[in-house]
Amino acid sequence: MALATRPDRRPSIPRTVWDSTVGKKTIMAVSGLIMLGYLVVHMFGNLKIFFGPGTFNGYAHWLRTLGEPFLHYEWALWIIRVVLVAAVLLHGVCAYQLSRRDLRARPVGYVHKRARSSYATRTMRWGGVILLLFLVWHLLDLTTLTVNRNAQPGHPYQNVVATFHTWYGDVIYIVAMLALGLHIRHGFWSAAQTLGAGSATRDRVLKATADGLALVLTAGFIAVPVGVMTGIVS
Repeated sequence: MALATRPDRRPSIPRTVWDSTVGKKTIMAVSGLIMLGYLVVHMFGNLKIFFGPGTFNGYAHWLRTLGEPFLHYEWALWIIRVVLVAAVLLHGVCAYQLSRRDLRARPVGYVHKRARSSYATRTMRWGGVILLLFLVWHLLDLTTLTVNRNAQPGHPYQNVVATFHTWYGDVIYIVAMLALGLHIRHGFWSAAQTLGAGSATRDRVLKATADGLALVLTAGFIAVPVGVMTGIVS
């Protein structure tokens, strides 16, 4: 008597989502919106530096006590960090895999037709690389204080000022924030399209929102090194 063959197991829903192009684009959109929300909050926090060291250092301390007494010291901050790291990794891996799929899907000869490769797409790819490298620098500069030669542990205001008193600190930060602005401008629009923004009126509103977010975030982040360079923050 022949044994009945076991039917092939269907892949799980998470695996199906991960393997599909639409699923990867959705993951990119959701992770991108998570990072965007963090950037908006982070920018407002950074601008507290214009109110003096007491306010800025107090804000930095509040971040570490967020959620107390339910959460222990710095637990909320570490939860935020873990979520952000997961979002960055998912965003980056999906972007890389989608890029590889796009290259494999191109017919022979398409590589030489540069007109079909939009400026926005190329900007997103290179901008993502620049931002990833900047993230590493930023952590070494203001979190671990490894590359910040004049850093004072426990004094975030003074550490930010020390960073932007160096020409290379200013250049690295401003270039990265310009790349961030371009990334947000195209990324927000792409995320909205992926998540189903449809009508022409809604498209215009979303484009205007993308432009506005990119402009406000870029200006808000760059205001800090400019404030230090001009002596407004010292």
